Amino acid sequence: MAYTFDFAAVWEYREQLATGALHTLGLITVGASLGLSLGTLGAVSRAWKIKPFDKQFTVYVELIRNTPFLVQLFFIFFGLPALGVKLDEWTAAIIAMVVNLGAYSTEIIRSGIQAIPRGQIEAASSLAMTRTQIFRHIVLRPALQKVWPALTSQVVIVMLGSSVCSQISATELTYAANFIQSRNFRAFETYITVALMYLLLAFGVRWLLNRFGNRFVVVRRQERTAS
Repeated sequence: MAYTFDFAAVWEYREQLATGALHTLGLITVGASLGLSLGTLGAVSRAWKIKPFDKQFTVYVELIRNTPFLVQLFFIFFGLPALGVKLDEWTAAIIAMVVNLGAYSTEIIRSGIQAIPRGQIEAASSLAMTRTQIFRHIVLRPALQKVWPALTSQVVIVMLGSSVCSQISATELTYAANFIQSRNFRAFETYITVALMYLLLAFGVRWLLNRFGNRFVVVRRQERTAS
């Protein structure tokens, strides 16, 4: 039987799609900011063996990396209320994304920190640089430069994984797609449109992160080296 395509049935819900895309971007903006910050703390604790946090972060990383994101989300949204901790869908979604990205970025950033030659840190200490200056300029920024492409990819992966947040009624892009499909019964047109939107979002987020990295991570280090 011939199938008649009707993308106009999807276009009628363009406002819902736009709102869902904006909510997805909002989730990844907050999730990436907090997740990368958590990952930096974990990376430093593990790379420099800061007790007792190094062991705590080790357990945290192994736990998150070896369990599905959907299970983590359900535990936060459905499990914690049994302990008296009730969260709305947006808070639960953000916490799940922060926790997930924090675990993966911990290992990524840790590998960058461990790649910094020990001699550079000792040379900076001999120049009377403070610990804060050594951490910022000798350790963290060069480490981020080494692993920025991997961090960028991981942020995009977490953004795409945010589609499961629709399972707890967070009104992101996949939630909008499910809502539209339940109204127009045009599954092919609805989900191919949303798939293309996710593709554009992935390219857009990757481009923005690359621009951010070139501006604040790579270029400044190169300028300092040249000077």
